[in-house]
Amino acid sequence: MEHVPPPAEELAILDRELAWLDARRSQLLTRRAWLVQALSTVTAPPAAAPGPWTAPRGQGQAAGVFGPPVPPAPARGAQNVLLVLGGLLLTVAALAFTLVSWGDMGIGGRSAVLTAVTAGALVAPATLLRRGLSATAEALAALASVLMVLDAYAVHEVAMPDADGAGYTATAAAVLAVLWAAYGLLLDRLRLPLPLAVLTAQLPLVLWAWAAGAGPLWFAAALLVTAALDGVVALRAGRASVRVTAFAALCVTGGAGLLVALVESMSASGPAGAVAPGALLLAGAALALAGARTAPGSFAMAGGLVAGLAAVAAVGGVAAAGVPGGWTVLVYLLCGGALLTGVRTPLGVAARGLVWASGVVTAGAVLVSLPMVTVVAAGPVSRLGGLWSGVPRDGARGAVGATDLPWAEMAYAPVVLLLVAAVLGAAYRWWEGLVGWAGAAAPGPARRGAAGSAGVVLGWAGLMVLPAALDLSFAAALAAQLVLMVAAFGLAVGGLRAGARGVAVTAGVVGVAGAVGAGLLSLATEAATSTAFGLLVAVFAGLAVALDGPEGASAGAVRASACAAVVCAVVPMAALGSSLGFTAYGTAPLLLAVPAVTVLVGARLKGHPVALPVEVTGAVAGAVAVATAAGDARFLALVLALCGVLAAGTALREERRPLAGYLATGLFVLAAWVRLSLSGVSAPEAYTLPVTVPALVVGMLRRRRDPSASSWAAYGAGLAVTLVPSLGAAWTDPHWTRPLLLGVAALVVTLVGARLRLQALLVLGGVVLALDALHELAPYVVQVAGALPRWVAPALAGVLLLAVGATYEKRLRDARRLKDALGRMR
Repeated sequence: MEHVPPPAEELAILDRELAWLDARRSQLLTRRAWLVQALSTVTAPPAAAPGPWTAPRGQGQAAGVFGPPVPPAPARGAQNVLLVLGGLLLTVAALAFTLVSWGDMGIGGRSAVLTAVTAGALVAPATLLRRGLSATAEALAALASVLMVLDAYAVHEVAMPDADGAGYTATAAAVLAVLWAAYGLLLDRLRLPLPLAVLTAQLPLVLWAWAAGAGPLWFAAALLVTAALDGVVALRAGRASVRVTAFAALCVTGGAGLLVALVESMSASGPAGAVAPGALLLAGAALALAGARTAPGSFAMAGGLVAGLAAVAAVGGVAAAGVPGGWTVLVYLLCGGALLTGVRTPLGVAARGLVWASGVVTAGAVLVSLPMVTVVAAGPVSRLGGLWSGVPRDGARGAVGATDLPWAEMAYAPVVLLLVAAVLGAAYRWWEGLVGWAGAAAPGPARRGAAGSAGVVLGWAGLMVLPAALDLSFAAALAAQLVLMVAAFGLAVGGLRAGARGVAVTAGVVGVAGAVGAGLLSLATEAATSTAFGLLVAVFAGLAVALDGPEGASAGAVRASACAAVVCAVVPMAALGSSLGFTAYGTAPLLLAVPAVTVLVGARLKGHPVALPVEVTGAVAGAVAVATAAGDARFLALVLALCGVLAAGTALREERRPLAGYLATGLFVLAAWVRLSLSGVSAPEAYTLPVTVPALVVGMLRRRRDPSASSWAAYGAGLAVTLVPSLGAAWTDPHWTRPLLLGVAALVVTLVGARLRLQALLVLGGVVLALDALHELAPYVVQVAGALPRWVAPALAGVLLLAVGATYEKRLRDARRLKDALGRMR
């Protein structure tokens, strides 16, 4: 007989299973003993249950087959679910009894039922707590709380049906709060009554004020008194749940009371009407400050913050009620600044809250002033639509397109911005003294740079809007913008030399913004444009020189300043041409003065890092000149030739020779082509071949003396002079003679290049040959495409893509071999 598994292995399996059964029996007996002990000592704290059973070492297979049973759901979770469901059912039953079945019973039955059920629900938790059934006691306490509310409702319906609803509710809430507080203190192991008492205590004062028909100030007073009581509970209560509940209620009632008082203060018709709301706000500030002195950590700081804001609203509201227009913002700002004197008082952490309150008021005043800054900063963009339209009629306000704004009510904005900027600048300047004066409430040293940067931005913003606020003339506004820009850049340079990098960077940014604004603003008249952009050129050039010295300046800032000077130089040249009565294309030669200067500057700077960016920017200005001259072929040829001269001059420098040399050649060729086209030449070969032949001879002689010379340097320019114009003429020639001759010449050049391994001949000849062949085949391709169905073209494209995709790696290797072969050619 053949055993599966073998007898020895089966015997080992049986031994392991028997050992597992013995271990499982021992575990079950241990668990049974613990359960018997737990049932016999219900009132005693239960002993620790034995840990979960784990299979003995070597019993992996048996554990996988006969693994331990899945533990049941936790008893505590099931108990809570049952208690919650039971409490809900009893609550629903009590509601149904009170609302539906109440009228079917006499007065005696009603009283007996309510008294018995409520008394039982109140007494039962004490017995349950002694037996250790705390969860059941909590459920019955919750039921008792609902029954007490129903009792209050029943008393109103039976004994006092004519009583005022709000007043009775306030009285009932006060009585219930006292009863729940006493009940919670008596049974201190219950967690629900005390937080419930705190929540219920929020209603009496507010409801009594409602019942009495009180005004908003009385409501605010009731809310603040309730918040004060919440604060006492939050600071003195020993249980965490009570403190959290009281603190949350304090935030709601106190915040609502202060908000109502603030609204009344801001809507007062005069200083006398703002006194009563201000008194409430001061009372709220005093309460918050009193709580903050004994509150821990961040709560003390929050109390100081609330106290500071309430004090500012109180004092500022009375003062602002007699101030016209938007100047109330300045009043609140001054009151917020006065809060800083409180840091010297012995308030501890709460003093930091006063500092934060002053910062919040200041930030609010600045934010209210920013719309005017936005209007003035974005207004010069409208000058783009009215280039050189003349001096605006309404001065600085007309220049920014904001003549319809209520400037009389917005005149406070520059004052607020400049005042805050002055304070921040003073704090930055005398930071050490400020820290010593403020003591523990002083801000961290890392905020000094932020204060300085914010002061720079706000000072620039205030000075920028000042001309419009004062209704100055257009010339005064433009002059103010330019002076402000120069001052900002001067501050940037000074900050870098003093080691204040944050302030320097901020000043540089606002200086750039001021330069853009001044440039756009100057587009109103030709004289303003020339003056402003001439000054911008000088400022950016001087800035580049000044930034090249300090160690803190980055190379990028130097390059950007130099390039900005080049860009700004283009505008005065264009304005000069317009002033002289030139047309747009007639102004193009004047624009070339900018790249001419950059060529000289680049030759002077040589290896300096700023040389290349300046020359590239000058080249872009040259491209602008070429585009401007495109409207007239004569000026286009002249400008191309002058650009070629500048490129040739640049090619005299060894480090620029390769690129500038090719560029000069191309520009000269383009200028010649444009001039030949202007002269009506239909056979460019008559003019190009006399140049090509000696050029090829010179290239051959050079290659003979220097075999390492590139074929592009030797033959590229000579071949391009003839092949490229001939190709352009062939594409517009309706006859077959020129395309045929050009194709034969290109084929010969290609074969010679392949034979002699000359890259320039191979590439130029091949490209010209392919384009010439495409020109000849184009009509037939069009005919074939018109004769074929429309689906053939996409189908052929798809087949081609599939073929290329299937042989992608091979095509990639072929392309690499072709690249390598071309690279090895001269």
